[in-house]
Amino acid sequence: MIFTETPIKDALIVELKTIEDNRGFFARAWCREEFSDHGHDIDIVQANVSFNKYQGTLRGMHMQKKPHEETKIVSCTRGAVFDVLVDLRPSSPTFKQWYGTELTEDNHRMLVIPRGCAHGYQTLVDNSQVFYLVTESYAPNAEIGLLYSDPEIGISWPAPVKEVSDKDANNMSFEDVYNTYLKTLVG
Repeated sequence: MIFTETPIKDALIVELKTIEDNRGFFARAWCREEFSDHGHDIDIVQANVSFNKYQGTLRGMHMQKKPHEETKIVSCTRGAVFDVLVDLRPSSPTFKQWYGTELTEDNHRMLVIPRGCAHGYQTLVDNSQVFYLVTESYAPNAEIGLLYSDPEIGISWPAPVKEVSDKDANNMSFEDVYNTYLKTLVG
């Protein structure tokens, strides 16, 4: 695996080293030791799959509050998505910054989203599927949703949003997330 830093503290792009032959390829997509060597001691407890019928579908921006914060390792196994994280760690030097990258079935890239960062994505083609590993089980009472279109964060999505759940369309503004959950973490 090839690990590349992103502009967001502790977030990484991971590219697979493929071994190819006439059958296709083989690659290691998870190795606790390699992740640890790059500063991520990760204990995977859950794997999730999300299938999206339509181009322009947006899911996000999601995270879980303490003590259920989770690291995610996200990949696109079918189609293509624009994957985004927002740093919501008040003590981080990249607090309130966002980063996005294209994950596709062809580029075999993964994005590591550190604990304390919100995550979401927009599908770039129909029938896209996202697979992600997480370090904490889903805890509905710990879920936080940041509004994907909040102007204070200013995520530049690649296309108009065509499909979004009512829940995600009504997530909190950054100001509300900060005042409700993050203000107590400043110090």
